[in-house]
Amino acid sequence: MLIQDVRNCAINIADFGVTDLNELKWDLNHLPPVDVGEYIANLSRKQRAIAFRLLNKNRAIDVFEYLPPDVQEQLINSLHDVQVAQILEAMSPDERAELFDELPASVVKRLLHSLSPQQRQVTATILGYPEGTAGRVMTTEYVRLQEGLTVREVLNKIRSQDEDKETIYYAYVTDDNRKLVSVVSLRQLLFSYPDALLRDIAAAKVIRASTDTPGREVAKIMKRYDLIALPVVDREERLVGIVTIDDVVDILDEEATEEIQKLAGVTGGDEPALCSPRVTLRKRLPWLLGNIGLYIAAASAIAPFQEVIKVVPVLAIIMPILANSSGNVAFQVLSVTVRGLGLGEVTPKDTMTLLRKELTAGLGTAVGLGLALATLSMMWSPPNERWVSLVAGTVMAANVLIAVTLGTLLPMGLKRLNLDPALISGPLMTTTLDAVGFMTFLSLISFALQLFA
Repeated sequence: MLIQDVRNCAINIADFGVTDLNELKWDLNHLPPVDVGEYIANLSRKQRAIAFRLLNKNRAIDVFEYLPPDVQEQLINSLHDVQVAQILEAMSPDERAELFDELPASVVKRLLHSLSPQQRQVTATILGYPEGTAGRVMTTEYVRLQEGLTVREVLNKIRSQDEDKETIYYAYVTDDNRKLVSVVSLRQLLFSYPDALLRDIAAAKVIRASTDTPGREVAKIMKRYDLIALPVVDREERLVGIVTIDDVVDILDEEATEEIQKLAGVTGGDEPALCSPRVTLRKRLPWLLGNIGLYIAAASAIAPFQEVIKVVPVLAIIMPILANSSGNVAFQVLSVTVRGLGLGEVTPKDTMTLLRKELTAGLGTAVGLGLALATLSMMWSPPNERWVSLVAGTVMAANVLIAVTLGTLLPMGLKRLNLDPALISGPLMTTTLDAVGFMTFLSLISFALQLFA
């Protein structure tokens, strides 16, 4: 049964009879955990608690990790302490740390005490690393081996001791001090002779990350070397955890979301779509208020030319097109540049190469948009003011080239200063171009009026 079918048959869980609840219980315990998590997240607070209690213990643990943080917090408050302790104890350390990041400090303190000493120490260790680093997203559940084992002994160990590990596709060989020595894949183990020694088949050159490696760099490393897991070591080169491919997907998703929202001027770049109105207001209003100052600057460029606009009214129609078109060009270039920096496709060393490429393409854009605005201006202007079209087309072409240059150089400059390139947001760029474009356009019109007067 599809998740939509379950959703359709369980809108009012609280009113269900015993037969209905039994049917729903069977469905929820046989659907993929991710679909059950999505279903429960869309229920009301009361219905969530009922639906979650219909899950078997093991299924409840799996589903819990797929729930949004706010739903997880609600269920923690509605379940018995014993149930909460069982769920938290069984969660993977990285997922547990991610949950604790979203909870109030007082709740985290209480939940930490409900964990076993071992899991409490693991969780505290992960939470001790800075946010956005490999140490913060890694899991401590990995397969660790000793060099002196044979392939047969390794496979027996994995079967008997490592069933609950995050992944078994890679196993990591360490010495007595837990220093990372080599790595071996499950493929190598399966296709090696049972009596072969581990030290003879394991790869001594291990791609690794340190606990303070930024999450974005971890994603780049795993993409570059096609890894599904990456070992994480501390300053003494001791193996402390691994970052798995599902963690990287989350990192890339968060990075992409933040970049897009920052470009749009959302403070922090991490606003969930279904967050509370208060959070939305806090994320958006400060930037919008600050942006009023930028628009004042653009409006100030127009203010001295009010008499010019009265004399040539068609300017009021042309100016919005000039502003929007050049702003769109800037945003396109800015988006491509920021994305290229984020993915590692370009670096500040490539600034001139990228600028030449953008200017070459920008010349074609400038000519096209310039001719379009000149044609429209000629159509809209009275016969005695058709000279305005020449000025409008020229300024449009020039503004496009300025937009291309700023959209390339500004994020590159920020990156060179080790600042976030996404700080150059769309509104900031377009407002700057508006001020420059209006000032240039109206100044030339004023000059032309004096010339032809």
